[in-house]
Amino acid sequence: MLRTPILVSLCMAIAFVCCYSKFLQPYTCWFYICNNIFTSRPVYQPDPHAKSNLNPLQTDPPTFVKQIKNAKLYTVGKGDDVINVLHLWGTPYEKGYAHGTILKDEASAMMDEAWNYFEQEIIDAVNKTIPGFFQPWFLKDVANLGLEAALELEIAATKPFTPSYFYEEMKGLSDGARIDVKKLERIHMFGELTKGSCSMYGAWGDALPFPGAVMQLRALDWASGGPLQNYPQITVYHIDETNSTNGHAFANVGWSGWIGSITGMSSKQMAISEIGVYFSDDSFGEESRFGIPFTFILRDILQFDNTLDDALNRIANARRTCDLILGVGDAKLETFRGIEYSSGVADFFDDMNIRPEAAWHPKIRHVVYWGMDWIDPDYSSVLGRQLQKYHGNITAENTIRDVVSIVQTGDLHIAVYDLTRNYMFVANARKKGASGPVMAYDRPFIRLSMAALFKEAKPQI
Repeated sequence: MLRTPILVSLCMAIAFVCCYSKFLQPYTCWFYICNNIFTSRPVYQPDPHAKSNLNPLQTDPPTFVKQIKNAKLYTVGKGDDVINVLHLWGTPYEKGYAHGTILKDEASAMMDEAWNYFEQEIIDAVNKTIPGFFQPWFLKDVANLGLEAALELEIAATKPFTPSYFYEEMKGLSDGARIDVKKLERIHMFGELTKGSCSMYGAWGDALPFPGAVMQLRALDWASGGPLQNYPQITVYHIDETNSTNGHAFANVGWSGWIGSITGMSSKQMAISEIGVYFSDDSFGEESRFGIPFTFILRDILQFDNTLDDALNRIANARRTCDLILGVGDAKLETFRGIEYSSGVADFFDDMNIRPEAAWHPKIRHVVYWGMDWIDPDYSSVLGRQLQKYHGNITAENTIRDVVSIVQTGDLHIAVYDLTRNYMFVANARKKGASGPVMAYDRPFIRLSMAALFKEAKPQI
């Protein structure tokens, strides 16, 4: 029918004009629609009656499931809180192919369900704006073709700045799992459009009970009503140590079929945190769509950077895009830095120069933190209060028990990194059909020995 090519052209034109023009209102742009409806950004203050997370910590080692060429699959956790742990070896294409082959059903289902969820959210958003005005088939086409067009524009804007190995791995994943490679590429752009409302802290020195240590939090608040929590996965990338250009081993916390990094830790005892910025100030400047996606920058930090200084140099010299707050911790240098990140700005913060400067965001010795956003007095003040309460004794255990649960941050997943002792503690939101609390911050946490994960032997197949 003629309406299909017409809609394609129309949606691409709208997306292009909206993306690069200041004259149209944000609600007319697909990018802003995506940004508004896919975030699970809380609209209320933290519940003053929030309860501590008293679930026992799960500490059992991973359980072996199966192996194929270039991949080993384990599970970790118990009952409703089991998470896949996937080890990968080989070239980028071989890693992707092994990933798609050993977890074909999970990767395919995750991508299909994620796409359907995003599409339905757009349809629902349009219906709520003008209920019953359009025919269902029209809304379906506009949502589907408009979303694809917007994401294709995002790919076109970022691909010249993106290392080819990301696309090689996606091609391998596509071939292994029989997933449309364009769908994979498009879904990996959603981070650029939505970013998520999240929280983080980095703590070192006097803030901790043991000298020379570094603790770090990454709490992800994003799309917890969708399918992502049904496919949690920790992907451990192993590198050919004979080739120094390949980097080093690292662990990516995400989902089946996902290769970008928003949460993770490397064998260099470094880790990443990230917050999407909705309420910024003039210091951020304007955003850009032309640059390397931040999920790929963060993964490059995990794979290639040996020290915090390497990571800060990478960020400073990158062609950056959207407004974010990033965090990088390094146990070797015994410190953490927060980063104000935008197209025109890369400012680095320690406990002395942290911004914003406000009564609700007090400076805390040897702690850098933000709750849910750059400017969020409600969540940041509660996070700051809990960190002050435990100052001098901030640990993974009390972060789990009395920080994330009281702040109520980390609805989709959480990682607490004990970088010095080489542990990562993770929790995932309630899966479909599971029992217990919905949000990750209220569910059991799993402790992983990262040293053991990084030492896993390649399958001899």
